[in-house]
Amino acid sequence: YEAFDPTAGDSPAVSRNNKGEVWIKQRARPRRNRKSVAMRNMVRENIITPANFIYPLFIHDGDTNFAIESMPGCERHTLTSMLSEIRESWSYGVRTFILFPKIPDELKTNLASECYNPEGIIPRALRMIKEEFPDSILCTDVALDPYSDQGHDGAVEDGKILNDVTITQLCKQVVCQARAGADVVAPSDMMDGRVGAIRDALDSEGFTDVSILAYTAKYASAYYGPFRDALDSHPGFGDKKTYQQNPANGAEALIEAKLDEAEGADMLMVKPGMPYLDVIRRLKDNSNLPIAAYHVSGEYAMIKAAVERGWLDEKDVVLESLMCFKRAGADIILTYYAKQAAKWLTEDGL
Repeated sequence: YEAFDPTAGDSPAVSRNNKGEVWIKQRARPRRNRKSVAMRNMVRENIITPANFIYPLFIHDGDTNFAIESMPGCERHTLTSMLSEIRESWSYGVRTFILFPKIPDELKTNLASECYNPEGIIPRALRMIKEEFPDSILCTDVALDPYSDQGHDGAVEDGKILNDVTITQLCKQVVCQARAGADVVAPSDMMDGRVGAIRDALDSEGFTDVSILAYTAKYASAYYGPFRDALDSHPGFGDKKTYQQNPANGAEALIEAKLDEAEGADMLMVKPGMPYLDVIRRLKDNSNLPIAAYHVSGEYAMIKAAVERGWLDEKDVVLESLMCFKRAGADIILTYYAKQAAKWLTEDGL
């Protein structure tokens, strides 16, 4: 057969250079900046390191660890196991951790008063970690749902989540956590005005150095299921749509960000992460505060499921996902892959 010759004719699609080689008359060739590993590394725009990670850990007052079926590789740690996990994570450069407790049902109440028990599991865990790893950055979740017999982030009355009553409890919770050694408190409840009240509560007790990582744009997402399995904290009724944001809305996140920043937040978070990269970018473009992204349990579980079936390469897809958060504007990434990703980065010499 006779093939078309793109170099022939009066108006050839392809020219020839002085050496007679085929030549597209293209001056700008972006591939020149991709021609070798050294060149790609020199011009790369973003890099992730273990210092960017916050490692979420589930803990409970048990004698043995409890595997979380919907989050393969994750488990509820005993306090002894928690220290071992932190020790190993330190060896790969992870220095920041956030704790999530599984609370026994008999300690749960509507007002969630266990959340500010100085001998509760979180204060005890904080003291243990600070004793062995004093240079760790310890973050605490600030919300009532793990301690609530209603399974909601706030106190409930006649089926309604009480905003101001909830904030009163959260103020007690953060002071208790700060007294135990928390470096960063992270209100995830999405009550209106809670950041300002928490800042005032901390400052009034002398904890002016304790930071606030606000869950600024926390969406009423379907991606949280495995996390709720881990803590047995599914809502007792209804859903969380009256206080968490509508997934259809992006501009609403800017309203929340402006309020949180004005009320004294030190960092702003978007949750979930990967489906909300556009929101991460909006916050980055409209705030000078550090932006965090939460690579949530549903995202983690989807990767694990695909990897188990041989459909994805785990290392490659995880590191790509984490880099996407950084490219979108996240300075901080909460991820259940923190230890493993840090190990991969260390092995790769990054």
